[in-house]
Amino acid sequence: MAKVGVIFNVYAEEGKFDEVSQSIKAKLNPASMDSQEVAFGIKVLKVFFTFDDEQNSSSKIEDSIKAIEGVSQVDVSEESLI
Repeated sequence: MAKVGVIFNVYAEEGKFDEVSQSIKAKLNPASMDSQEVAFGIKVLKVFFTFDDEQNSSSKIEDSIKAIEGVSQVDVSEESLI
């Protein structure tokens, strides 16, 4: 069984950045989370998850993030075995 690490870029709808950040922490329990400013006032959440490849997948986690109210876009930044 291999461990996988994946970093998602999560973009929130305007004015919902803090709400999205808190919801991800509470509902999905990521290994770590950080924010970066990408342009004039636009922030992206860098959300890191680890999981066993036999029990979960990055697409399932991505779908869970997309289901959170206020999320406008999600994409995989990095994915690797750890």
